[in-house]
Amino acid sequence: MNDSKETARGSAADRVTFEVVKNSLYKAAEEMKIVLAKTAYSPILKVAGDYSCGIFDTAGNMVAQGPDLPIHLGSMPDAVRAVIDKFADRAVEGDVFIHNDPYFGGSHLPDVNVVTPAFYDDRILGWTCVRAHWPDIGSATPGSYGAVTEIYGEGLRMPPIRLYHAGQVDHNVEDLILANVRTPDERLGDLRAQVAANHRACRRLATLADKYGVDSLTRIMQEVMDYSERLMRLMLSELPDGEGVFSDFCDGDGIIEDGESEDATFTIRMRVRKQGDSLEVDFSGSDPAVSGPFNAPLSVTASGVYCSLKMIVDPNSLIPANSGAWRPIRVSAPPGTVVNAQFPSPVVYANHEISHRVADMTFGAMADFMPENVMACSQGTSGIITLGGLDPRNGQRYVSYETIKGGLGARPNKDGINVVASGISNTMNTPIEILELSFPVRVDYYEITPDSGGRGKYRGGCGARRAWTVLDHDSRAAVCLEHTQSPPFGIRGGEAGAPAKIALKLQDGTIRPLLTKGGFNAPKGSQIQLEVPGAGGYGDPGERDPAAHELDLLEGYVTVREEGLTG
Repeated sequence: MNDSKETARGSAADRVTFEVVKNSLYKAAEEMKIVLAKTAYSPILKVAGDYSCGIFDTAGNMVAQGPDLPIHLGSMPDAVRAVIDKFADRAVEGDVFIHNDPYFGGSHLPDVNVVTPAFYDDRILGWTCVRAHWPDIGSATPGSYGAVTEIYGEGLRMPPIRLYHAGQVDHNVEDLILANVRTPDERLGDLRAQVAANHRACRRLATLADKYGVDSLTRIMQEVMDYSERLMRLMLSELPDGEGVFSDFCDGDGIIEDGESEDATFTIRMRVRKQGDSLEVDFSGSDPAVSGPFNAPLSVTASGVYCSLKMIVDPNSLIPANSGAWRPIRVSAPPGTVVNAQFPSPVVYANHEISHRVADMTFGAMADFMPENVMACSQGTSGIITLGGLDPRNGQRYVSYETIKGGLGARPNKDGINVVASGISNTMNTPIEILELSFPVRVDYYEITPDSGGRGKYRGGCGARRAWTVLDHDSRAAVCLEHTQSPPFGIRGGEAGAPAKIALKLQDGTIRPLLTKGGFNAPKGSQIQLEVPGAGGYGDPGERDPAAHELDLLEGYVTVREEGLTG
């Protein structure tokens, strides 16, 4: 190694080198995202962006995440560490590993982690990982969203295994994976896109090592995380100390127990304590694990907390998102509860629904002592619809997976946002044209739902309503929808947003309500009708600016003129 490449600077890199390398690492993670989007096959990856890309140090700590999904902030490092623990002493250049096990740092089975060691001169610089949602990972339901009672029923579960060795794919492993999914050609395309994205980041790390030296690069990777920790502690210390509690109930887990006539609700309880430059979140008192797939691994629960705290503490997004940022934050929950799942509890819904719920609850818990830094509850659900069957246009199997956007919560100084991915999510809409081209469905309407945003000094964002007609075939569908019984709450006197609704309209005009979790048959010509929740309002509705309300009337966000608003 050329000594001139090493930065002679004692324990800290010179500021210019540090800033250049830090930004290069984040740009490399962003470039992974571009490679994946350009080469993936499924619309949920190519267009909607349901994935995250990250660069990790040799211990599995996240150094840089792309502009992806907050839901993966807490769990991706655990996924990479699971690979390191098993393979670090046996990995060679060109190796690629894969796994999706929620009990080895995964989130739920459809989120497949592809992990690659980045080598330079026979030395591992770090690791790269792409976590991508596969529209199908097996199980009895297309889209892998059935209401089952054990992890075994949720699809193909892969512990950390080697997919490529020294640059050569293990076709036995690849064949085993593809034999267990409904759309193997699409899955193979997505998988190879993940591999390509990782390879791009590995090359970028090698280039940085060649320019600055291996020791300097790996040292700066640690300093990037230390930098985030210092900023997080500084910003925490500037906010008020305090303690807050919050509880909320979920609509159900999709399983109607023996002797019951409906899906039973369950409760999550949270206590937040902020003191000085650190913060603790404790979920003691939350309900025990439920039968259905609504049990979240602790790292998934922590991701929901991290997401909200990043917005509360760092509204201008100055802190780089990495493992260092979370060092001042401690998240705990009793094992075996719905927020700290233990094997073999099923988890598929909990990945997004519990993390959504926890993110919103964190705002609620901190509202009493930090009211100017929180917002009202957002839609609080990913609004998942999956469809599957034989496409009558070509006789091939298809699986469609969509997440429908709702309202963003009202803020202390402005209204919420209508029909947008909120909270822990950051996905985009799949354009109707692409959806109808890819799958045998017709979207009959997709529109803002008036009066769905909670009233307040600042109005909650409106939700959306959407309808799909199943064309020329019988489809097997599944739904995962929350906030049908517990509408998204308001803050500081703001009112709740409108709850979610879902129904199936048959060809004869009959409309029947659907359960909000699990599979159902959607016959030929039937129409699925979905309304995702609006968001909660912030502040006393009587203090709303009349001009803002008149503008809402004009734009169709509300339909009723209200008297007595202050000007």
